[in-house]
Amino acid sequence: MKPEIEKAVRAVDSAGWPKAALEFGSDVLEISVPPGSETLSMAEVAVLSDPASAIERAFASPIGSPTLERIVRDKEKPGGDLTAAITVSDITRPVPYKGEQGLLIPLLKKLESSGIRKRNITIVVGTGTHRPSTPDEKEAMFGEDIARDYEIIDHDCEDFPSLTHIGKTEQGTEVYVNSAFLKADVRIVTGLVESHFMAGVSGGRKGICPALADIRTIQKFHGPEFLESPCADNLILEGNPCHQEALEVAKTVGVDFTVNVTLDRNMRVTGVFAGHLEDAHLRAYDFMKGYTAIPIRREYDIVLTHGGYAGRNHYQTAKAGCSAVPAVKNGGAVIIAADNHDREPVGSSEYRGLLRRLKILGIEGYVKMIKDHAWTFTKDQWEPEVWGRVLRKVGEKGLFYCAPRISAADYAFLPGRSGLDFLEGDVAASERKAAQTMVQNALLFMISRYREKNKTPSVAILREGPYGIPLRSANGKTAPDEST
Repeated sequence: MKPEIEKAVRAVDSAGWPKAALEFGSDVLEISVPPGSETLSMAEVAVLSDPASAIERAFASPIGSPTLERIVRDKEKPGGDLTAAITVSDITRPVPYKGEQGLLIPLLKKLESSGIRKRNITIVVGTGTHRPSTPDEKEAMFGEDIARDYEIIDHDCEDFPSLTHIGKTEQGTEVYVNSAFLKADVRIVTGLVESHFMAGVSGGRKGICPALADIRTIQKFHGPEFLESPCADNLILEGNPCHQEALEVAKTVGVDFTVNVTLDRNMRVTGVFAGHLEDAHLRAYDFMKGYTAIPIRREYDIVLTHGGYAGRNHYQTAKAGCSAVPAVKNGGAVIIAADNHDREPVGSSEYRGLLRRLKILGIEGYVKMIKDHAWTFTKDQWEPEVWGRVLRKVGEKGLFYCAPRISAADYAFLPGRSGLDFLEGDVAASERKAAQTMVQNALLFMISRYREKNKTPSVAILREGPYGIPLRSANGKTAPDEST
């Protein structure tokens, strides 16, 4: 540690402080926090003891839709000639696809029992602008048998010959989507409904846009005209331009059936919602919002959070930063623990280059740059823009990023303060220990800074990281979203 940081840290006596648990990948950090610190947590929700049975019930009584068997029968084409496409999420989403308790096996069995041949079923990984899935990731996501026995392809948003033009949206977006999915007789969307920092919630229509859209379509969906809207935020659908655009694109493509799940804080299934693209998705949204929204009456000086499953890399951990914004005071501090274990722990080369521009220009200069007519759209440009939401609230000195797998060279262009600055000597033998030391000392450092101003800072811990969404209201209760 630098002398000034070490001096500030040593000035705070934390003996006797209670411990708070902070998730770090599959491990847990134990952080000493000041007495009176508050843990902000999602409500308890019952998990499904038998997800396989719940999936079968959802198939038998779909929401706002005929059964899948009826849909196949109504195609008025011999089952042996019918083709089906299923779009699935990539490794960045913890969707329970694999195994007898997962989504894919019962869905595939249902299609095959309806007469569709295995060779006529294509699974399309809806990557959006993400990198392709590796063979190991496909096996980890879907299981060895499915990875071996079914055609699985990755969407490529920049492979224009593999895309088909389907028209123009009300916003004037010329839309191109994955041809393999579009040309199938039966089109099925699967995914996870959780909070989303741009589209309000994930799942449903997002399985088409941006998951199967081309880079030109995504250019509008993830452009500053949409993302600078105050409605393009967690748990908001009404007036959300990202949601509206994605829904219009998905409805234009035409989705025959959708299967989505909701999860609890431990990634266990809490609900299965199958049927009509929009109706089933809204039912899932209503359900998950009931336990993921965290009513708060005030903002806090310091907020501790973590990247959760999404925190595979810095790019995805932006979700954790954005989820913390409603809970932190202007000029306060957000301290993030992130297990960035992806093969690219920061993100793509494009993303890394954009972060350098954000670091140099600041958030307002960055937004001005990407809005300029001379700017050429770059596929990862929106993630630095949403990191700007955190920077606007707490500034560069108020964002602490604690990720042991990121190198000093990479930390130099990340927004905020480097967790490496808060390490004590050589603790690199254990990533958990390194992360715990980073977070602990960052917290002590900020408490010391407040005490120098004769202030006692308020501290909150976001137990679920990016998945629990603090929502402030006068009476501590969340107002319903009028879109439902």
